Parts: sequence; C-alpha cells; structure tokens
Amino acid sequence: MGEPGGGGGVWRRAGIAGAALGVLAAGAAAGVAVERLTVSRSVRRKARLALDATGPFGTLRGTPGRALADDGTILAYETDEAEAGRAGEGPGGPLTVVFSHGFCLDQDSWHYQRAALRGRVRTVFWDQRGHGRSERGERKPVGIELLGRDLKAVVDAAAPEGPLVLVGHSMGGMTVMALAEQYPELVRDRVVGVAFVGTSPGRLEEVSYGLPLAGVNAVRRVLPGMLRTLGSQAELVEKGRRATADLFAGLVKKYSFASKDVDPAVVRFAERMIESVPVDVVAEFYPAFGAHDKLAALAAFRGLPALALVGDQDLVTPAAHTEAIAEALPGAERVVVPDAGHLVMLERPGAVTEALAALLARAGEGPDNG
Repeated sequence: MGEPGGGGGVWRRAGIAGAALGVLAAGAAAGVAVERLTVSRSVRRKARLALDATGPFGTLRGTPGRALADDGTILAYETDEAEAGRAGEGPGGPLTVVFSHGFCLDQDSWHYQRAALRGRVRTVFWDQRGHGRSERGERKPVGIELLGRDLKAVVDAAAPEGPLVLVGHSMGGMTVMALAEQYPELVRDRVVGVAFVGTSPGRLEEVSYGLPLAGVNAVRRVLPGMLRTLGSQAELVEKGRRATADLFAGLVKKYSFASKDVDPAVVRFAERMIESVPVDVVAEFYPAFGAHDKLAALAAFRGLPALALVGDQDLVTPAAHTEAIAEALPGAERVVVPDAGHLVMLERPGAVTEALAALLARAGEGPDNG
C-alpha cells in the first residue's frame, strides 16, 4: 500500500477501504451529525465535536467487574443491581438479564434499554473481546465459538447463580447461540428467556446489503486478502479513515439507521463506537461471520419464552434471518419494527424496550410495574 509519504492517493484509498470494511465486514454502526455535502468540512467537524460533548450516551455506569476468558483474556463487564423488592426471584436467586452487543459496538449500545430497566431488574452488560474496555486476546482469527465461551466466563463471574435472560444484538445474538451450542446444560438449568435482536443464525454469505449481488460477490472474493493486508498496516488505515471521516460516516450510516428523523446525537454516538474499533480487530473477526452457522443450536431454547426482533429495513441481518430464528423457536414473539435499520435498539428504543419487558413478563421473572 505504500508509506505515508506516498501521497494523498494512499490516504484516500486507505480511508475508502476502511469505510467499506466497516460496512460490509462489520455490519455495525456509525453515522454523521451533519449530512449535507454543501456544508464545509470544518463546519461538519465542529458539529461532530459539539455532539460529542452533549447527550447522555455512554454515561450510564454500573459496578465494574472482570471475567477471565479460557485463554486468559480479561473481559470487562458492569452490573446494575435491582432495587430491593423489585427483582424477579427464582430458584437459586434473583433474575439477571445479560446483554451482549454487536460487532464494532460496545456495552453502551444498550443505553436506552439500560436506562429503562435500571433498578427494576438485575442486569449485566459486557464488552466483547477487542471492543470497549475488554482486552483483545491472542487468538486470531476470532471465532463465534470463542465468543460463546467468553459469554460463559462472564456469566460465571457476574451471575454464577439464579435464573438468566440472555439478550443479544447482531454478533451478540450469535454469541448467545454459540453459548447454547457449547453449554446446553446451562440453558436447561438456568435460562428462562432469550431475545435475539437484529441477528442471524447463519447464511450471512447470502446477504446483499442492498447492493447488486454481482458486486457483493466480487467484494467477498477480495475482502479476506484485503483485510489481511490492511490489518498489517493498521496505523496507516486508521489515519486514512480519519482523513475521509465524512465518506466513512455517510456509508456506515446507511447500514445502521433507516428513518430520517433519527436523533443526530444518536447517530454520532454510534459513529464514535465504530471509530473506536481498530481495523486489525475488524480483520481478526471477519472470517467468523462467513463461518457462522448456529441454526441447530437454537434447539436448546425451544420451549422457553423467546423474542425475535428486527428492523424492517435492516440491510445487515435482514428480516428473513430473524424469521428463520422464529421458525426454529415455536412460540417466540416475532417483532418487526417499522422504519428501522440494523441499530434498532438505538433508532427505535421504545419498541425494543417494550418487547423486552414483555419477554420478562412471559418469563415470569420480570420487574414489577410499580
């Protein structure tokens, strides 16, 4: 790719590549605060900085903890305890709701749901390896099975007893499936409900991202090699991504939100999350998505209260993938949120929170209505 002194073309190619990878490989979130290209770059930069300094996003903090993964990686989590008398009780202790976030996000992506449930039920939010406050670890590439074992480590550390409700968005939902595949006895003995939000049981290689299939297939053929190359030149790519921030933000926003009225502060918050994930982490995770196939693992959740929710305009994990999950879980509540994209929990937080509250009620372990 060349050295930084090789000219502006190198920076531009690196930035565009970083943007494309954020869209196609990650399927996660970012956006811009000001979209009109007629506004000068300096004004847009000032707008982003202003939005960074406003809003409550990322300010909700709980009791910090650390879980040790089976390979020695330290995983960061936070616990919000329920107020006395408000937590659902079950055999072995109070209910704990464990939230797993998606790729290129972190635990703060559940901001609205965390705020709504705070004090009403015990919750655990954790950062997947290489994201947020968790360590990256040494295993490369990173497989979904490893993430399932990471989730088990978090459960063992943060909620070693009592009933569980597992909630996962995108890659987080895949992590929940991997947990069930490897630890079916945990699901049998302790899980009382499960929610899959904008996720997939497999066949992600068939997703077109709203683009012509021929073009997507061409990208898939070159992407693994491109990722390896870019991952080895992460510093250059990150500088290039920053240099083309407007292009990057505009592209990934398309794959995160669908509505025109989404709060610019929410969009900017999502952008900051994806900006925080280095391109070499993207490279380490990418092969896992093509290999992901956990439809059979869903059998562990049959008979449990379940939620399968998706935005109707999700281009990353389309509604058909949520339909496949619901078909594998007879009796699951199916929710398609109108005018919503992949980051439905940020774009339409009320709909997601309401569906989760209903799941807790069906599980018989939900918070009271007081």
